[in-house]
Amino acid sequence: MKVIIDNKIPYIKGALEPFAEVVYLPGSETTPEVVKDADAIITRTRTICNRKLLRGSKVKYIATATIGFDHIDTDYCKEAGIEWTNAPGCNAESVNQYIASALFSWSMRKRTDLAGLTIGIVGVGNVGKRVEKTCRILGMNVLLNDPPRERAEGSENFVALETIQKEADIITFHVPLNMTGDDATFHMLDEDFLQNLKKNPLIINSCRGEVCDSEAIYNAIEAGDIKGFIADCWENEPDINLDLLNLCEYGTPHIAGYSKDGKANGTKMSVQAISRFFGLGIDEWEPTNIEEPATTTIEIDGSQRREYSILAEAILSTYDIENDDDDLRDAPLKFEQLRGDYPVRREFATYTINAKNIEEDTLNKLKELGFKIQTK
Repeated sequence: MKVIIDNKIPYIKGALEPFAEVVYLPGSETTPEVVKDADAIITRTRTICNRKLLRGSKVKYIATATIGFDHIDTDYCKEAGIEWTNAPGCNAESVNQYIASALFSWSMRKRTDLAGLTIGIVGVGNVGKRVEKTCRILGMNVLLNDPPRERAEGSENFVALETIQKEADIITFHVPLNMTGDDATFHMLDEDFLQNLKKNPLIINSCRGEVCDSEAIYNAIEAGDIKGFIADCWENEPDINLDLLNLCEYGTPHIAGYSKDGKANGTKMSVQAISRFFGLGIDEWEPTNIEEPATTTIEIDGSQRREYSILAEAILSTYDIENDDDDLRDAPLKFEQLRGDYPVRREFATYTINAKNIEEDTLNKLKELGFKIQTK
């Protein structure tokens, strides 16, 4: 058995070596010649798994250690009898952490309070549900738009996109990239969408770059039709629109889901899927030795402080979007390098807050966000 693995997938070395010849390669070097005699591929979004790559190969299974799978030609895989899997929800909490940091950083920059603002969440799957929970904890009014879920569950908890365009102060997108069909998302945020906005909102895209029409967004910022744009995902990555970056409130190199926890989850799900398919007997395999940040303890004294300030300090202590924004602006042509060499980031659950003089209600909110609490 032979398995080709993207060499940027962490924590995986040693997992499959007892069962297979394992070849680690950069995504760009995963070519038809390389995969010709491979039984399986474990990959990321940068490797396009289509007819050109796979035709004539022995590949029986593809696992991508990512939520998105638009880099897999699923129609061709079906035609060729190749099974595949993605890692749904693996980095959902990481993206939630990114959104929380972005919201607090933006609100402090603008000297405004998130509590009482209305946020429209477009796409309420694994990520959107976590963002919804966080925004409710922060006291925001939440509008949910998700046509597939609305069809399955009824309309009680969902609103039309037009309602979000009319009422939202902030709009955040968490949809997959669908090029066609009733739920097409390619350029769903286009000139028409922007012209129908009523409240001059902040817009956030941390799902797929092609969901937003870059030129339309640029023009909307220039015209003052939106408060601002926070972009983690870009059209034509890594050759991003530098003019748009210059106008963004925050711009980051597609790293919203790049916590070490999210990466470990994606790796775990891929290895377990390969094990189940080939009967390797390591269906419960999990990564070990996940890097820790310099400290996992956050000291917060709540004396004479608003709850809002305490929540902001806790969240920004785990991840501050300003750092990634600075790095991208300093070296936008190193987009891929910034992703490949991304520093250690861990999610809320890794951290213990040593709390002093913090009200019980606020402590409960910190627990709901995922933090461990130790009171003095």
